[in-house]
This record gives sequence, structure tokens and C-alpha cells, in this order.
Amino acid sequence: MFKSVEIRRALVFGLVVVALALSMKAFAKKVPNVRLGVLKYGTVNWEVDVIKHHNLDQKYGFNLDVLSLGSKNASAVALQSNAVDIILTDWLWVNRQRASEKDFSLFPTSIATGGLYVANDSPAKDVRDLANKRVGIAGGEVDKNWLLLQAYSLAQYGFDIKNLAQASFMSPVLLNVLMLRGELDGGINFWHYGARLKAEGYKLLVTVPEMLQALDIENDVPLLGWAFKKPWADRHAKSVKGFLQASLEAKQILYSSDEEWKRIRALTKAENDTVFASLKNEYRGGILHQFGPQELMATKQIFNVLAKHGGHSLVGKATHLDTQTFYTLDQSLLTWIPAVKDENAP
Repeated sequence: MFKSVEIRRALVFGLVVVALALSMKAFAKKVPNVRLGVLKYGTVNWEVDVIKHHNLDQKYGFNLDVLSLGSKNASAVALQSNAVDIILTDWLWVNRQRASEKDFSLFPTSIATGGLYVANDSPAKDVRDLANKRVGIAGGEVDKNWLLLQAYSLAQYGFDIKNLAQASFMSPVLLNVLMLRGELDGGINFWHYGARLKAEGYKLLVTVPEMLQALDIENDVPLLGWAFKKPWADRHAKSVKGFLQASLEAKQILYSSDEEWKRIRALTKAENDTVFASLKNEYRGGILHQFGPQELMATKQIFNVLAKHGGHSLVGKATHLDTQTFYTLDQSLLTWIPAVKDENAP
């Protein structure tokens, strides 16, 4: 009898374990995956690390599944082929896809920053002093800041920098090397390379905000954001909102917490304390704080400027900014990270 009781208890215990296992498995199935494609060595990995470290994906009801990719083109292909659900890209790419009847959308997250860097002891006072001088540009002939600089130079001084300066297109790494060697008189580079130039004592001859102001564009203009297929977003609205909330909370942490930056310092690959501080400050300065009607209008103006100077190579078949390029799921997400910095922010 004793054995039969023990057997029954064992059976009951086993059934409970099985039931719990099935229950946990069923629960796990209810947490949807969001597949994010990111550049293997991109700065976006800093934010992804914050999301994972603080379990923000679990907090907002999804599991973030990250796929590392080798290039920007690989990211675009991965999204188009449904290998991932979301990538980080610029709104011009999304607008170009929409002009080709591909239903993509983007939630903007960062603004255009940086500008034209020169050595701290450069004799150049403005862009006109770069006539016949060597200017390096990362990102190719349709780099947005290079196109903005062309428009700015013409509007502000009637100076055709595209044809009057000696422009050379190169990788961001080579550009910084040549700048540090003194083999370039000016350079336009991606923001984190610009931060490294600034840490080495280089200065901005003209900033992107100054370019925009000369073009009568007064509001922050988005550059990058989270892009996805609109039909997928409509079918997974809860997951999309959760992902955006997790992303914005991660940005808020990076915006306000110096301790968090210490934790992720190794990811930044900062060569020294000065570079690290420059990367932190430039990252914080590039966060988009809101996106409403005024910012949308400014983006329309920017499209016209970039289309004029970049042409078909940049905008494809698009003749205007499609307002459906930007994704708005919830009005509460249109204003996210406070523009007033707290005591821990720079």
C-alpha cells in the first residue's frame, strides 16, 4: 500500500511538472519575436545592448531577435526578403521604395548632425576659402551632408563648392586618416568618425544646423529611423509599439545616464577618454526629440533640396516626400525624449 501511495504521488507530481512545462511553453509562444537586422559593427548595437541588458523587450511584451549584417545593402535586402522585420535606415530610402510601390514605413529617431570639419588651425573662414582645396567626403556623391553643403554654399555665398573644390570620395576610415595626416583641407564624415576628429582638436567650419538655417529650414530634420513593411506593422501593431517603446526607453537611458555609458564603453571602441566623451556627447546631440507637423514640413523642404542636388541617384522615382513614409502608431510616441536635459546629461 505504501508503494502504491508513493506511485500515485509520483504520478501526480509528474503530471504537475508536465502541466507546468506545457503552460510555460504556451506562455512563451504568446511572446512574439521581433527580428531586427543591424550592421555588425554599427553604433545601433549600443542601443540594442541597452534593450537586452535591461530586458526592455520583455518589459514591452516581445522578444528581440537580433541578426548581425555586413553592410547597409545587406540590411535592405534582408528587410525586402522578409529575413528580418525591422532595420535602421534613412527616410530617403523608404520614400524611394514607396515611389516604386513598395509599402515601407519608418519611425524617425535621429537627426542630421555634424558638418564640414577642418583642422583647428585651418586658415579657412568659410566655405569660399576651400576653392581649389582638397575636401574628402564619406558616403559617396549623394551623401546627404555633402548635398546640403552644396545647397548651403550656393544659397549663402553663391559659391559652387561641388565644382570649385577638389572633392574626393572615400571610406570613413581613410578620410579620418588623411585628415589627421593633413592631406585633406576639409572633410565630411559619419557622425562617430566626426566625433573622433573633434576629439583630436578638429572643428566644424559649418554645421548642419547652420546649413539648414541658411536654407530657411528651422526645425530639426530626421535622418535615420526604424523601417519596416507597413502591412507587417499593421498585423503586428502591438509588437511594433512595444519595440518602439523599448527603443525610446533605451535612448532615454543613454541620454541621461553616464553610468550606462561606462557599462557599454567597450562597445564604443573609444581609443581614449576624450574620444569616449566626444562619442557620448555627439550621440546625445543626434537624438530626435519630437516629430510633428513642423518637423514633417521641414523634411519636405529638405527632400526638395536633396532631390535637386542628388537627383535620381538619391531619390529614385520619387518627385515629392510621401507623408506615408513616416509611421505614426500612437500620438503619445510623437514626443518622446525630453529636450531639457537632466543633471546627468551633458
